[in-house]
Amino acid sequence: MRRTLALSAVPACVAALLLAGCSGGADAAPKDTEPPAVPAGVTVQASSATSAHVMWERAADAEGVAGYEVFQRGARVKALPAAKTMVDVESLTPGTAYEFTVRAKDAAGNLSAPSKAVSVTTPQPKPDDRRPPSVPGAPRGTVESSRAVTLSWRAAEDDTGVTAYDVYQEDSRIHSVPGTATSARVEGLRPGQVYSFTVRARDAADNSSPDSAVVDLTTRQGPGGDAPTAPTGLTATPGKGEVVLRWTPPETGGPVTEHQLYLNGKFATTIVWGGEPPAGRAAYTFAVSDPPGTRYSVKIRAKLPDGAWGDFSAQRTVVIPPGT
Repeated sequence: MRRTLALSAVPACVAALLLAGCSGGADAAPKDTEPPAVPAGVTVQASSATSAHVMWERAADAEGVAGYEVFQRGARVKALPAAKTMVDVESLTPGTAYEFTVRAKDAAGNLSAPSKAVSVTTPQPKPDDRRPPSVPGAPRGTVESSRAVTLSWRAAEDDTGVTAYDVYQEDSRIHSVPGTATSARVEGLRPGQVYSFTVRARDAADNSSPDSAVVDLTTRQGPGGDAPTAPTGLTATPGKGEVVLRWTPPETGGPVTEHQLYLNGKFATTIVWGGEPPAGRAAYTFAVSDPPGTRYSVKIRAKLPDGAWGDFSAQRTVVIPPGT
Protein backbone atom coordinates (compact mmCIF):
# COMPACT_ATOMS: atom_id res chain seq x y z
CA MET A 1 0.00 0.00 0.00
CA ARG A 2 2.82 2.42 0.72
CA ARG A 3 4.13 1.86 -2.79
CA THR A 4 0.71 2.61 -4.27
CA LEU A 5 0.37 5.84 -2.29
CA ALA A 6 3.86 6.97 -3.26
CA LEU A 7 3.15 6.49 -6.96
CA SER A 8 -0.20 8.25 -6.78
CA ALA A 9 1.51 11.30 -5.30
CA VAL A 10 3.75 11.63 -8.32
CA PRO A 11 2.50 14.05 -11.06
CA ALA A 12 0.89 12.28 -13.99
CA CYS A 13 3.52 13.42 -16.50
CA VAL A 14 6.37 12.08 -14.33
CA ALA A 15 4.53 8.84 -13.79
CA ALA A 16 4.16 8.53 -17.53
CA LEU A 17 7.91 8.98 -17.89
CA LEU A 18 8.59 6.33 -15.26
CA LEU A 19 6.12 3.81 -16.60
CA ALA A 20 6.34 4.41 -20.34
CA GLY A 21 9.86 5.78 -20.79
CA CYS A 22 8.46 8.90 -22.50
CA SER A 23 11.10 11.18 -24.07
CA GLY A 24 9.10 14.29 -24.86
CA GLY A 25 6.55 12.91 -27.30
CA ALA A 26 5.18 15.49 -29.69
CA ASP A 27 7.35 18.25 -28.17
CA ALA A 28 10.60 16.68 -29.44
CA ALA A 29 12.02 18.27 -32.58
CA PRO A 30 11.63 16.00 -35.61
CA LYS A 31 14.88 14.53 -36.88
CA ASP A 32 16.07 15.79 -40.24
CA THR A 33 16.12 12.77 -42.51
CA GLU A 34 15.60 14.57 -45.81
CA PRO A 35 18.79 14.56 -47.93
CA PRO A 36 19.91 17.67 -49.81
CA ALA A 37 19.24 18.10 -53.50
CA VAL A 38 21.70 16.56 -55.91
CA PRO A 39 24.40 19.06 -57.00
CA ALA A 40 23.87 20.10 -60.62
CA GLY A 41 26.14 21.52 -63.28
CA VAL A 42 29.13 19.33 -62.41
CA THR A 43 32.07 19.79 -64.77
CA VAL A 44 35.66 18.56 -64.76
CA GLN A 45 38.75 19.55 -66.67
CA ALA A 46 42.35 18.34 -66.67
CA SER A 47 44.39 21.17 -65.17
CA SER A 48 47.63 19.33 -65.84
CA ALA A 49 48.95 15.82 -66.35
CA THR A 50 48.49 15.12 -62.64
CA SER A 51 45.48 17.23 -61.57
CA ALA A 52 41.83 17.83 -62.43
CA HIS A 53 39.55 20.75 -61.56
CA VAL A 54 35.99 19.78 -60.52
CA MET A 55 33.20 22.41 -60.29
CA TRP A 56 29.47 22.31 -59.50
CA GLU A 57 26.49 24.50 -58.61
CA ARG A 58 25.24 25.04 -55.05
CA ALA A 59 22.69 22.44 -53.91
CA ALA A 60 19.38 23.35 -52.24
CA ASP A 61 18.33 21.93 -48.87
CA ALA A 62 15.68 23.08 -46.41
CA GLU A 63 18.03 22.62 -43.45
CA GLY A 64 21.06 24.10 -45.18
CA VAL A 65 23.94 22.38 -46.92
CA ALA A 66 26.91 21.86 -44.60
CA GLY A 67 29.39 20.65 -47.18
CA TYR A 68 30.18 18.65 -50.30
CA GLU A 69 32.00 15.40 -50.97
CA VAL A 70 33.77 14.59 -54.23
CA PHE A 71 34.08 10.96 -55.31
CA GLN A 72 36.26 9.26 -57.91
CA ARG A 73 34.51 6.08 -59.06
CA GLY A 74 32.78 5.70 -55.68
CA ALA A 75 35.78 6.51 -53.49
CA ARG A 76 35.71 9.84 -51.65
CA VAL A 77 38.70 11.99 -52.57
CA LYS A 78 37.69 15.40 -51.16
CA ALA A 79 35.43 16.80 -48.41
CA LEU A 80 34.68 20.54 -48.56
CA PRO A 81 32.70 23.18 -46.62
CA ALA A 82 29.44 24.55 -48.02
CA ALA A 83 31.11 27.72 -49.29
CA LYS A 84 33.27 25.76 -51.75
CA THR A 85 31.87 24.68 -55.11
CA MET A 86 35.12 23.75 -56.82
CA VAL A 87 38.24 21.80 -55.97
CA ASP A 88 41.50 20.62 -57.50
CA VAL A 89 42.07 16.87 -57.26
CA GLU A 90 45.80 16.26 -57.46
CA SER A 91 48.33 13.39 -57.47
CA LEU A 92 46.63 11.82 -60.49
CA THR A 93 48.36 9.63 -63.07
CA PRO A 94 49.18 11.11 -66.49
CA GLY A 95 47.31 9.71 -69.48
CA THR A 96 44.60 8.14 -67.30
CA ALA A 97 40.79 8.31 -67.44
CA TYR A 98 38.93 9.44 -64.30
CA GLU A 99 35.26 9.76 -63.41
CA PHE A 100 33.97 12.13 -60.71
CA THR A 101 30.67 12.64 -58.90
CA VAL A 102 29.66 15.15 -56.20
CA ARG A 103 27.28 14.71 -53.24
CA ALA A 104 25.89 17.39 -50.93
CA LYS A 105 25.81 16.84 -47.17
CA ASP A 106 23.60 18.64 -44.61
CA ALA A 107 24.18 19.34 -40.90
CA ALA A 108 22.35 16.14 -39.92
CA GLY A 109 24.75 14.06 -41.98
CA ASN A 110 22.32 13.28 -44.79
CA LEU A 111 24.04 12.79 -48.14
CA SER A 112 22.39 13.55 -51.44
CA ALA A 113 22.38 11.05 -54.24
CA PRO A 114 25.48 11.27 -56.45
CA SER A 115 25.51 13.85 -59.19
CA LYS A 116 25.76 12.91 -62.82
CA ALA A 117 29.22 11.42 -63.40
CA VAL A 118 31.69 13.49 -65.42
CA SER A 119 34.80 12.07 -67.05
CA VAL A 120 38.22 13.42 -67.94
CA THR A 121 41.52 12.00 -69.16
CA THR A 122 44.72 13.57 -67.92
CA PRO A 123 47.20 14.42 -70.70
CA GLN A 124 50.67 13.03 -71.01
CA PRO A 125 53.33 15.55 -69.98
CA LYS A 126 55.98 16.42 -72.50
CA PRO A 127 59.40 15.06 -71.48
CA ASP A 128 61.69 17.59 -69.83
CA ASP A 129 59.16 20.41 -70.22
CA ARG A 130 60.43 23.09 -67.88
CA ARG A 131 59.44 26.18 -69.85
CA PRO A 132 56.38 27.99 -68.43
CA PRO A 133 53.74 29.58 -70.66
CA SER A 134 53.84 33.27 -71.44
CA VAL A 135 51.90 35.72 -69.30
CA PRO A 136 48.16 36.05 -70.12
CA GLY A 137 47.75 39.47 -71.73
CA ALA A 138 45.44 42.45 -71.36
CA PRO A 139 43.32 41.22 -68.44
CA ARG A 140 40.00 43.03 -67.96
CA GLY A 141 37.07 42.63 -65.63
CA THR A 142 33.36 43.38 -65.43
CA VAL A 143 31.30 43.53 -62.25
CA GLU A 144 28.16 41.46 -62.85
CA SER A 145 26.45 41.89 -59.49
CA SER A 146 27.13 42.26 -55.77
CA ARG A 147 28.49 38.70 -55.72
CA ALA A 148 29.92 37.94 -59.18
CA VAL A 149 32.47 39.30 -61.66
CA THR A 150 33.70 38.19 -65.09
CA LEU A 151 37.38 38.30 -66.06
CA SER A 152 38.83 38.05 -69.56
CA TRP A 153 42.36 38.02 -70.98
CA ARG A 154 44.40 37.42 -74.10
CA ALA A 155 45.58 33.83 -74.63
CA ALA A 156 49.04 32.86 -73.46
CA GLU A 157 51.54 30.91 -75.55
CA ASP A 158 53.39 27.70 -74.66
CA ASP A 159 55.64 25.35 -76.61
CA THR A 160 53.55 22.32 -75.56
CA GLY A 161 50.16 24.02 -75.18
CA VAL A 162 48.29 25.74 -72.34
CA THR A 163 46.05 23.29 -70.43
CA ALA A 164 44.50 25.67 -67.89
CA TYR A 165 44.21 29.24 -66.69
CA ASP A 166 44.21 29.81 -62.94
CA VAL A 167 42.53 32.85 -61.39
CA TYR A 168 44.15 34.20 -58.22
CA GLN A 169 42.74 36.61 -55.66
CA GLU A 170 45.38 38.01 -53.31
CA ASP A 171 47.81 35.15 -54.01
CA SER A 172 45.20 32.40 -53.52
CA ARG A 173 43.98 30.33 -56.45
CA ILE A 174 40.18 30.55 -56.46
CA HIS A 175 39.18 29.35 -59.92
CA SER A 176 40.44 27.48 -62.99
CA VAL A 177 39.20 27.21 -66.56
CA PRO A 178 40.39 25.10 -69.51
CA GLY A 179 43.34 26.22 -71.61
CA THR A 180 40.96 26.92 -74.50
CA ALA A 181 39.08 29.57 -72.48
CA THR A 182 40.01 33.24 -72.21
CA SER A 183 37.39 34.28 -69.65
CA ALA A 184 36.07 33.17 -66.26
CA ARG A 185 33.08 34.03 -64.10
CA VAL A 186 33.92 34.23 -60.40
CA GLU A 187 31.02 33.91 -57.97
CA GLY A 188 30.48 33.77 -54.21
CA LEU A 189 31.96 37.22 -53.59
CA ARG A 190 30.80 39.73 -50.95
CA PRO A 191 28.85 42.91 -51.73
CA GLY A 192 30.74 46.20 -51.77
CA GLN A 193 34.20 44.63 -51.50
CA VAL A 194 37.33 45.36 -53.49
CA TYR A 195 39.08 42.37 -55.05
CA SER A 196 42.46 42.10 -56.78
CA PHE A 197 42.61 39.40 -59.48
CA THR A 198 45.50 38.01 -61.51
CA VAL A 199 45.62 35.17 -64.04
CA ARG A 200 48.31 32.55 -64.65
CA ALA A 201 48.60 30.10 -67.54
CA ARG A 202 49.56 26.49 -66.84
CA ASP A 203 50.78 23.66 -69.07
CA ALA A 204 50.53 19.86 -68.78
CA ALA A 205 53.80 19.69 -66.83
CA ASP A 206 52.33 22.05 -64.19
CA ASN A 207 54.60 24.93 -65.24
CA SER A 208 52.84 28.20 -64.39
CA SER A 209 53.39 31.56 -66.03
CA PRO A 210 54.09 34.70 -64.02
CA ASP A 211 51.05 36.68 -62.86
CA SER A 212 49.17 38.79 -65.35
CA ALA A 213 48.62 42.45 -64.64
CA VAL A 214 46.29 43.05 -61.69
CA VAL A 215 42.57 43.68 -62.22
CA ASP A 216 40.91 45.56 -59.33
CA LEU A 217 37.13 45.19 -59.13
CA THR A 218 34.66 46.37 -56.50
CA THR A 219 31.44 44.40 -56.27
CA ARG A 220 28.15 46.28 -56.17
CA GLN A 221 26.66 47.27 -52.86
CA GLY A 222 23.87 45.08 -51.56
CA PRO A 223 20.44 46.50 -50.66
CA GLY A 224 20.91 49.19 -48.04
CA GLY A 225 24.68 48.86 -48.21
CA ASP A 226 26.94 51.44 -46.62
CA ALA A 227 29.41 53.64 -48.48
CA PRO A 228 32.73 51.95 -49.40
CA THR A 229 35.31 52.06 -46.62
CA ALA A 230 38.39 50.75 -48.47
CA PRO A 231 41.35 52.99 -49.36
CA THR A 232 41.71 53.38 -53.13
CA GLY A 233 44.51 53.91 -55.64
CA LEU A 234 47.17 52.10 -53.61
CA THR A 235 50.62 52.02 -55.23
CA ALA A 236 53.79 50.37 -53.92
CA THR A 237 57.15 51.56 -55.29
CA PRO A 238 60.44 49.90 -54.28
CA GLY A 239 63.50 52.06 -53.61
CA LYS A 240 66.91 51.64 -52.06
CA GLY A 241 66.21 49.78 -48.84
CA GLU A 242 62.59 50.94 -48.74
CA VAL A 243 59.11 50.70 -50.21
CA VAL A 244 56.97 53.79 -50.70
CA LEU A 245 53.18 53.45 -50.44
CA ARG A 246 50.67 56.02 -51.68
CA TRP A 247 46.87 55.87 -51.51
CA THR A 248 43.66 57.85 -51.16
CA PRO A 249 41.88 57.38 -47.80
CA PRO A 250 38.14 56.54 -47.92
CA GLU A 251 35.44 59.18 -47.52
CA THR A 252 34.17 58.54 -44.01
CA GLY A 253 32.61 61.85 -42.99
CA GLY A 254 35.56 62.61 -40.75
CA PRO A 255 39.37 62.58 -40.75
CA VAL A 256 41.12 59.23 -41.09
CA THR A 257 44.06 59.34 -38.67
CA GLU A 258 45.09 55.67 -38.62
CA HIS A 259 45.70 52.87 -41.12
CA GLN A 260 46.83 49.30 -40.66
CA LEU A 261 49.50 47.88 -42.97
CA TYR A 262 49.49 44.18 -43.85
CA LEU A 263 52.50 42.47 -45.45
CA ASN A 264 52.06 39.06 -47.06
CA GLY A 265 48.63 38.73 -45.46
CA LYS A 266 49.80 39.45 -41.90
CA PHE A 267 49.49 42.59 -39.79
CA ALA A 268 52.76 44.57 -39.85
CA THR A 269 52.16 47.98 -38.25
CA THR A 270 49.69 50.78 -37.58
CA ILE A 271 50.31 54.02 -39.47
CA VAL A 272 49.32 56.97 -37.25
CA TRP A 273 49.36 60.69 -37.99
CA GLY A 274 49.99 62.60 -34.79
CA GLY A 275 48.28 65.76 -36.05
CA GLU A 276 45.92 66.56 -38.89
CA PRO A 277 46.14 63.83 -41.57
CA PRO A 278 47.38 64.91 -44.99
CA ALA A 279 44.83 66.22 -47.46
CA GLY A 280 44.32 64.19 -50.62
CA ARG A 281 46.65 61.25 -51.14
CA ALA A 282 48.57 59.84 -48.20
CA ALA A 283 52.07 58.36 -48.26
CA TYR A 284 54.08 56.05 -46.04
CA THR A 285 57.58 54.60 -46.39
CA PHE A 286 58.80 51.45 -44.68
CA ALA A 287 62.34 50.07 -44.60
CA VAL A 288 63.25 46.67 -46.07
CA SER A 289 66.40 44.66 -45.44
CA ASP A 290 65.61 41.49 -47.39
CA PRO A 291 67.74 40.64 -50.45
CA PRO A 292 66.84 41.64 -54.03
CA GLY A 293 64.11 39.46 -55.51
CA THR A 294 62.13 39.39 -52.25
CA ARG A 295 58.42 39.68 -52.97
CA TYR A 296 55.96 41.59 -50.78
CA SER A 297 52.17 41.61 -50.93
CA VAL A 298 50.84 44.87 -49.48
CA LYS A 299 47.37 46.06 -48.49
CA ILE A 300 45.99 48.60 -46.01
CA ARG A 301 42.75 49.49 -44.25
CA ALA A 302 41.58 52.64 -42.47
CA LYS A 303 40.23 53.20 -38.98
CA LEU A 304 36.75 54.71 -39.28
CA PRO A 305 35.36 57.52 -37.10
CA ASP A 306 33.33 54.98 -35.08
CA GLY A 307 36.52 53.12 -34.14
CA ALA A 308 35.94 50.12 -36.42
CA TRP A 309 38.38 49.09 -39.13
CA GLY A 310 37.16 49.49 -42.70
CA ASP A 311 37.59 47.18 -45.65
CA PHE A 312 40.99 46.38 -47.13
CA SER A 313 42.35 48.16 -50.15
CA ALA A 314 43.26 46.29 -53.29
CA GLN A 315 46.44 44.30 -52.78
CA ARG A 316 49.68 45.32 -54.43
CA THR A 317 52.73 43.16 -55.07
CA VAL A 318 56.22 44.61 -55.11
CA VAL A 319 59.57 42.90 -55.76
CA ILE A 320 62.82 44.34 -54.42
CA PRO A 321 64.97 45.01 -57.52
CA PRO A 322 68.71 44.29 -57.84
CA GLY A 323 71.09 46.92 -56.58
CA THR A 324 68.94 48.00 -53.64
